[in-house]
Amino acid sequence: MVNTFTRSEDAVSEMVDFSIILSIMLLAMGIIVVAGAPMLENIQKAQHTENIRQGFEVLALNLNKVVQGSAPSQSVEMKMYGGSLSVTGDNYISVDLRVWNSSSNAPEVQSAVGTRVKNVENQFHETYIAYENTGVWVKYDKGNALMVSEPRFTYANNVLVIPVANIGGGTSLSGSGLVRVTADGHGKKVYRYENVSQVNISLTSDYFQAWARYLNESLQMPIVMVDGTNKTINASKEYPANIDVYIAISPMTVTIN
Repeated sequence: MVNTFTRSEDAVSEMVDFSIILSIMLLAMGIIVVAGAPMLENIQKAQHTENIRQGFEVLALNLNKVVQGSAPSQSVEMKMYGGSLSVTGDNYISVDLRVWNSSSNAPEVQSAVGTRVKNVENQFHETYIAYENTGVWVKYDKGNALMVSEPRFTYANNVLVIPVANIGGGTSLSGSGLVRVTADGHGKKVYRYENVSQVNISLTSDYFQAWARYLNESLQMPIVMVDGTNKTINASKEYPANIDVYIAISPMTVTIN
C-alpha cells in the first residue's frame, strides 16, 4: 500500500518536471522567434546592402570606361533585392577658373562648365547608393552621405583633371532579380585651360557632405560654403604656381532593363 502511494507520488513529480521543462522550452522558443526574427532580417538586409554596394563599385569601373573614352559603351548586370534602381537626380556642377589673360596682362574669371547631371541610384529600404560623376556614394536614413569609391578627379604635376559624367535617360525599375544597366557614350570633349591660379567648384547633390569631404581631403580644396537646405557646397583653391586644368565632359545615355 505504501509502495503504491510512493510510486504515485513519483509519477506526479515526473509529470510536473516534464511540464516545467516543456514550458521552459516553449518560452525559450518564443523568445528566439520574437527576438531572433528581427535580428535575422537585419543581418539579411545588411548583406543585401553590402552586395548592392559591391555591385555599384563594379558598375563604376565599367561606366568610367565610357567617361574616359576607352569604350563606346558598357553593359553591367546588377541584382536587385526588392528596392528600386533609377536614372534620376537633378544635380548640378559648375567650375569657374581664374585664368591669366596675356592680352590684357591681368587675370580673368572664366566659366569652364555649368551643367545639370543625373546619377544611377539604388534605393533599398532607407539606404541610397548611387553612381554620380565617376564616383560611388551612399546615404543612410538620417545620416550623412559617405563616399564608397573615389571619383576620377586627379591633380598631379600642376595638372588638374575634372571629369563630368553627363548622364542622360530616365528609366527606372523596382522589384527583385537581375537587371542590366547599359551606358552608351556620345563622345568625350576635353577643354584645356592654361595658367590657372584659382579653381572654384560648386556642387549640388544629395551626397553633398561626402563631396565636400572628398574635395577637401583628397584635392586639398577648402570648402568655403555649405548650404544644407539646397544640398550645395562650394570649394575653392588658389595655386601659387599657375596650373593647367582639363575639363573632360562625357555625355552618355544610361538605360536599365
